[in-house]
Amino acid sequence: MYNIVADYHTHTIYSHGKGTILDNVEAARKKRLKKIAITDHGFSHIGFGLARGNLPKIKDEIKRLNDRFGDMEILLGIESNLVGMDGEIDIPEDMLDSFDIILMGFHKAVWPHSLKDGWDLLARNALAAIMPGMSEQLRHQNTMAIIRAIERYPIDIITHPGAKIDIDTKELARAAVKKNVALEINASHGFMTVEYAKIALNEGALIVISSDAHTPDRVGVMDKGFEVAKAAGIPPERIINTKEYDQLEKNWK
Repeated sequence: MYNIVADYHTHTIYSHGKGTILDNVEAARKKRLKKIAITDHGFSHIGFGLARGNLPKIKDEIKRLNDRFGDMEILLGIESNLVGMDGEIDIPEDMLDSFDIILMGFHKAVWPHSLKDGWDLLARNALAAIMPGMSEQLRHQNTMAIIRAIERYPIDIITHPGAKIDIDTKELARAAVKKNVALEINASHGFMTVEYAKIALNEGALIVISSDAHTPDRVGVMDKGFEVAKAAGIPPERIINTKEYDQLEKNWK
């Protein structure tokens, strides 16, 4: 079993979650976690995106809870969205410093940066499901869009790579190693797959196992992620939210 000390991917009522920040924090404390990140969906997520006006309120609440609970650290984060083929994400440059941790993933229900990005990133990937001939070219384009994002922005974690969009795991893992970006094994989505995890491991990528909790009772619940990591042979010291990784005093971000 992996000794998990942090859950870096959780959602609250400020986006697509059902619980408050306090609900998630209390759930994490019950599981004796040392860190939790509140990572609500990025601003461009249709229907569930974080409202920019709520950010100061969230920041203040997290500060109060950090002052209140001395037994754990609460991070202000965001699960940003890829919105452009040039690597654009939905966090304005002047807001990047607002977050303690930045996650980034591909989601279908987002407002693209432009009409062309909407076609290339969203529509073409949707069509590829019924037109297999498009897949190989799209796979390369998708992968390069994510790589450009981690080259442009201070992204810490790529969420559920391989879910919802076809990518080249080997190429992404190589780029992630250069930028010290962790690739997620998502305990809710079931991604990364064992095959993806093995490829990432062989390329030297850091791994994170996350709950992607949308309800407080799911915070810290990572059993499916453990199964993937174990089957792929990933040692605890390669997983950034394990006690073993912390004990090695790794310099992650």
